[in-house]
Amino acid sequence: MKTKLMLVIPTLVQGGAEKQLALLAAGLPRDRFETSVVVLTHTGPWEEELRRAEIPVTVIGKRWKFDPGAFRRLRRVIAEQRPDIVHTWLFAANSYGRWAAIKERVPVVLGGERCVDLWKRGYEFWIDRYLARRTRGIVTNSEGVRDFYSRHGIDRERFFIIPNGIEPREVDPIAARAKLLEATGLEDPVKLIVAVGRLWPQKRLKDLIWGTELISCVRDDVHLCLIGEGPERWRLERFAAQVKIDPHIHFLGHRADAAQLVAGADQFWIGSAFEGQSNALMEAMRAGRSVVASDIPGNRDLVIDDQTGRLFPLGDRAALARESLKLLEDAEQASALGRGAAEWIQSRCSVDAMVAAHVELYERLMRESRGS
Repeated sequence: MKTKLMLVIPTLVQGGAEKQLALLAAGLPRDRFETSVVVLTHTGPWEEELRRAEIPVTVIGKRWKFDPGAFRRLRRVIAEQRPDIVHTWLFAANSYGRWAAIKERVPVVLGGERCVDLWKRGYEFWIDRYLARRTRGIVTNSEGVRDFYSRHGIDRERFFIIPNGIEPREVDPIAARAKLLEATGLEDPVKLIVAVGRLWPQKRLKDLIWGTELISCVRDDVHLCLIGEGPERWRLERFAAQVKIDPHIHFLGHRADAAQLVAGADQFWIGSAFEGQSNALMEAMRAGRSVVASDIPGNRDLVIDDQTGRLFPLGDRAALARESLKLLEDAEQASALGRGAAEWIQSRCSVDAMVAAHVELYERLMRESRGS
């Protein structure tokens, strides 16, 4: 008999957790799992991918932070579908989804933490702790996330660590370079650095712009390409103009071909204040790009200093510029780090491995549930 699995997530926007959920749902063996996805707030681009994989999607339509009507609708969907397992992803879904699944007596209830959530306040950590004690465990993608939540009172033993999965993809670096040059309107010879992510404060993109300004004092051929959209775009554009570096900063917006564009870059930057396990960073490493990353949990799980990339202290723009310049001026070292990064990702972070780890976890918890 198939295991009925329900995955609950706040949205299906173009984000890392949303991508991993879609890859998981599409990759689970159909002869063993009957999978559905419930979206708490609103849908997004990943719904199309899920429906293409014939995964049913239900949108609850939560409108406010505290929305009793949405909670009742979610309970009704769970009662109708009668899943064996409910696995929730991210805070809103963890809060609403776990409690609704508990109320409907779902046999196995799992939470999902994907990031070091520095934004959370005391009452939100209290909710996390309360629900963690009443469910079977929490799936996360990195040791850094587990360590963060253990410091906020959740038992380390309740976490199951399953790294993110990256799809196998062959990219022609010459074609990727041509595409990136076309997107920026530049011509070689130039040095192109790419950063990918939502344009909002977590990503500390102002640090990257400042780092580019520092590099420009030494060499004039370096350009930073920011791929992504978000509410901070106008502030970042204004800041680039204020420090008179705007000709070297290129806002490329949301790009469905971001992974290909990264493969055409000379270097990849990530300066985030907090991450779980950045899909963009993993894509860059898989493409063999040299990486300069902020030294935070999540990044540190992937970037081993001087083996798979370089780390710099969070917020230290001078260190970012210094490490970047070293690699721009030492092609042999940059190439060695890129090869190390690609080999590391290939050996540890495939989609097949991510799906297989979830299958093993789900089936083990179901056996334990039946046994008890």
